[in-house]
Amino acid sequence: MALTKLDQLYRAVILDHSQHPHRKGVLEKATAQIELKNPACGDVIQVQLNIENSKITDVRFDGSGCTISMASASMMTDAIIGKSLDEALALSKEFSGLVQGEDPEHEDDLGDAMMLSGVAKFPARIKCATLSWKALEKALADNEQTGVDGQLKHDE
Repeated sequence: MALTKLDQLYRAVILDHSQHPHRKGVLEKATAQIELKNPACGDVIQVQLNIENSKITDVRFDGSGCTISMASASMMTDAIIGKSLDEALALSKEFSGLVQGEDPEHEDDLGDAMMLSGVAKFPARIKCATLSWKALEKALADNEQTGVDGQLKHDE
């Protein structure tokens, strides 16, 4: 099966995010953080957020996993930095739809995460792509419930 130039570009961007992830590491003091695991494939993601005035002022992720999960986490951090909590949550929902084959309304806001649209063709990889985004959603929900320093752990 020959790859089109667009497929090659998508693969290159995904590999770049996986091998040179943006904002990978640990925040010294996070206002919200959570760790999620995908027991089916062994991916583990920790997402940490700094939230000020209902806006994501900083974000980091750490963990280990496949190329898709690491690239997706890197892409997520780019997409949500500086966004309001509502905007970040909406982007997460939109990304979830994207990797299930839906057309997104806000392609520009998803940025490089658009490159993961092809995951829809591989249902077994959807959880890999959405793990960090689900962690974001849970961290935001937990932050809303617990306030500052909600350090909760969950299995996906």
